[in-house]
Amino acid sequence: MTQADLQQADADGEIYKVTGPVVIATGMDAQMYDVVHVGEEGLMGEVIQIEDDKSYIQVYEDTTGVKPGEPVENTGSPLSVELGPGLLTSIYDGLQRPLPELEELTGNFIERGEDAPGIDMEKEYDFRPIREEGDKVESGDVIGKVDVEFGTHKVLVPPSSEGGEIAEIRSGEHTVKEKIAELENGEEIAMRQEWPIREARPVEEDLKPEVPLVTGQRVLDGLFPIAKGGTAAVPGGFGTGKTVTQQSLAKFSDADIIVYIGCGERGNEMTEVLEEFPELEDPQTGDKIINRTILIANTSNMPVAAREASIYTGVTIAEYFRDMGLDVALMADSTSRWAEAMREISARLEEMPGERGYPAYLASRLAEFYERAGRVEPLGPEDPGSVTVVGAVSPPGGDFSEPVTQNTLRVVKNFWALDKDLAEKRHFPSINWDDSYSGYDDMLSEYFEDEVDEEWQDNIQRMKDLLQKDGELQETVQLVGKDALPDRERLTLEIGTLVKQFYLQQNAFHPVDQYSSPDKTFNILELILDWGDEAYQALEDGAMVEDIISLSSKNRISEVKTAEDYDAKIEEIREQMQEEFSEIEK
Repeated sequence: MTQADLQQADADGEIYKVTGPVVIATGMDAQMYDVVHVGEEGLMGEVIQIEDDKSYIQVYEDTTGVKPGEPVENTGSPLSVELGPGLLTSIYDGLQRPLPELEELTGNFIERGEDAPGIDMEKEYDFRPIREEGDKVESGDVIGKVDVEFGTHKVLVPPSSEGGEIAEIRSGEHTVKEKIAELENGEEIAMRQEWPIREARPVEEDLKPEVPLVTGQRVLDGLFPIAKGGTAAVPGGFGTGKTVTQQSLAKFSDADIIVYIGCGERGNEMTEVLEEFPELEDPQTGDKIINRTILIANTSNMPVAAREASIYTGVTIAEYFRDMGLDVALMADSTSRWAEAMREISARLEEMPGERGYPAYLASRLAEFYERAGRVEPLGPEDPGSVTVVGAVSPPGGDFSEPVTQNTLRVVKNFWALDKDLAEKRHFPSINWDDSYSGYDDMLSEYFEDEVDEEWQDNIQRMKDLLQKDGELQETVQLVGKDALPDRERLTLEIGTLVKQFYLQQNAFHPVDQYSSPDKTFNILELILDWGDEAYQALEDGAMVEDIISLSSKNRISEVKTAEDYDAKIEEIREQMQEEFSEIEK
């Protein structure tokens, strides 16, 4: 009997009205956020509003052809994700339906009403217990391990468990749905868990975000660092590099697990991600990046209501790995498309619109999502875990004053503003150093000083001062020209250009320059600043500014960016610098 036949036989309600992705049903005993199956084809939906006898349902599939009078079945359960071994390397849609499996079932386009389990229910894993019969366990405790694509997967007691003494524990080969342990109270534990996507998973304690998420992007790690468990927004207009920035973070950040959500983005952009990630080499392990990645693809041609589900699905999966004591980086590209979906659903519900038509609860929904980031002490594992959330924002026309950008700014601590002018000059990442900021800068400086070099923060501050002075001089140049400036200011402009071109600019497609370690990042900046110090000294000693600017060692600094052995290259350039400055001062 098909799902549709079951619905016909035991319908909890029937469709009263259909308005795009919103279906109104009557005769249902439903609660908020109950999952329902709508119509003859059993389309998945979620109750989002209840008025008297009417239940308003946002349907996560195309509602074309669905008619009043068709049955609606209430599952009585909230929208949940399946958690367990087998999540890594997966490619899902917003409802955690595995796209490769659906392709085998229906071809390139997902047919309505089709479903498949989020994790493989038949695959067996070799379960190795770390607890014994008679041990007392609580919710969140680790009771065993299995080997997966990326190292070891910890098997946890579900957070909803009452805990107790282990009466039975089974080692060996098991599927995720088989019993691996039983408590004295009769509770059975399997490797598979379910968790409602709209509910944050519990933790033991929140911790300070005092460890940086190293991104491998010089402009971020140097000027605007982000902490593990932090939040960041990447706003920018069309063509400014939001997606490439997010993909670079996903590829090269030192997180243990990556969750990448393509929320309402164009299909061609997601295709690039889906084709590229399985082939990329992991700079941390030498393995494939996909082995520690979960991809959620919700493209712009998919039903608009599923965008919200994709966001919550992604963050719930991220929390699950966090609870194992792992660091997770979540990329949401883009939250603006999710906001647009909220706006459409709100209009269908005939709610009073807020600014630019967005619903009044836009701010609270965004806050609800970003506040699920954090560095925590999990319930069971001793090691802290974290979820770092980086959300791209696509303001129309690059207008940062629009509601989604402004409401995002209220809840995130990092603001990486992408600049259209920089993008047009082919300066990437096009992060504007004047408009961007980091709320973790002071908190993380001590870490970089201890782990990289004690001069880290001093050099960063010198660079900030230099960029500020350069910006002021650029305004003067627009009025009177560069030649009207005093020699020292002309030299400052030249050093500012070195910082912008050789430090802040980074090629995301160069096999070497696409990732810059903190040590390399520090040494490039130090080399530029040292050249500047030598240049100022030469000027004071009577050298001509034109002669200083024309020194070939200056331009050779760019070679460090793409050198595999950058230490040797830096040493070579330093020797040339000394020779040239010694010669020019004679």
